[in-house]
Amino acid sequence: MTKPVRTLVTGAAGQIAYSLLYGIAKGDVFGKDQPLELVLLDITPMMGVLHGVVMELQDCAIPLLKEVIATDKEEVAFKDIDVAILVGSMPRREGMERKDLLKANVNIFKSQGAALDKYAKKTVKVIVVGNPANTNCLTALKCAPSIPKENFSCLTRLDHNRAKAQVALRLNVASDDVKNVIIWGNHSSTQYPDVNHAVVKLQGKEVSVCEAVKDDCWLKGDFITTVQQRGAAVIGARKLSSAMSAAKAICDHVRDLWFGTPEGEHVSMGVISDGNTYGVPKDLLYSFPVTIKDKGWKIVEGLKIDDFSRQKMDATAHELQDEKDTAFEFLSIA
Repeated sequence: MTKPVRTLVTGAAGQIAYSLLYGIAKGDVFGKDQPLELVLLDITPMMGVLHGVVMELQDCAIPLLKEVIATDKEEVAFKDIDVAILVGSMPRREGMERKDLLKANVNIFKSQGAALDKYAKKTVKVIVVGNPANTNCLTALKCAPSIPKENFSCLTRLDHNRAKAQVALRLNVASDDVKNVIIWGNHSSTQYPDVNHAVVKLQGKEVSVCEAVKDDCWLKGDFITTVQQRGAAVIGARKLSSAMSAAKAICDHVRDLWFGTPEGEHVSMGVISDGNTYGVPKDLLYSFPVTIKDKGWKIVEGLKIDDFSRQKMDATAHELQDEKDTAFEFLSIA
């Protein structure tokens, strides 16, 4: 029998995890014949709610799910895991300054990075979802020096999916007909959704999205701001943050890490910059277009970057540098 994949989800009593766990358990991520062990971590006051989530997972009677462990202890949660999906983070509260948010999350992800370093398998794949996702991921990476930095990534797949969907809606095609959009930079309102290298299938053949849309004003205006501000728009409408779409994006991200990207396609994810690609400073956790093979990612190189794109890419890098500098001030004194 295939050995179970031991997968940790943090913030497991929250609304994103509630949408995510069933998809993982029924085989949408690791395959329909891959047994699983789910480890669910949350803070102590949420353990009652988490117990209810465990009961529901049991009641789903999913054959692939061999064990469910619910805990509030990092030494239990991170032990021998194959995959860590770090959803839990401190959300921004009313009156909270950005610096306060970064400080709270540095403490969380410093602790979780240290737990990864101490307890997890050295082959563990770490996916950070909790915001500010890029900087939280960088914090965890820096606090887990024995784990390869290439094993860390943060979620910009939700933004990637949003960009695909907006183009598909504009052209009245299926979202799967749109390929190779790019999210550059931060998972924030400075991110740059880029379709200059994207293609769409129209009447049986692939054409560039720019050629198909024929509206440069929309592509450089409303398209970008819609994707950048989509999360806020969902909160405005639902009075809650994106959960169903975030869970779907997490499944997409981890499945591609596990099985690879199709030939000729790239996806967006936040990964560590080596300082030699697209002018992004070294050691920023920045969203790039990547291809994935054998559970390893590679940044797509050689794409032509025009002046408009350069300005947008630099702006989001500048924000990430500021976040990093602020977070690492706290990291050094914590």
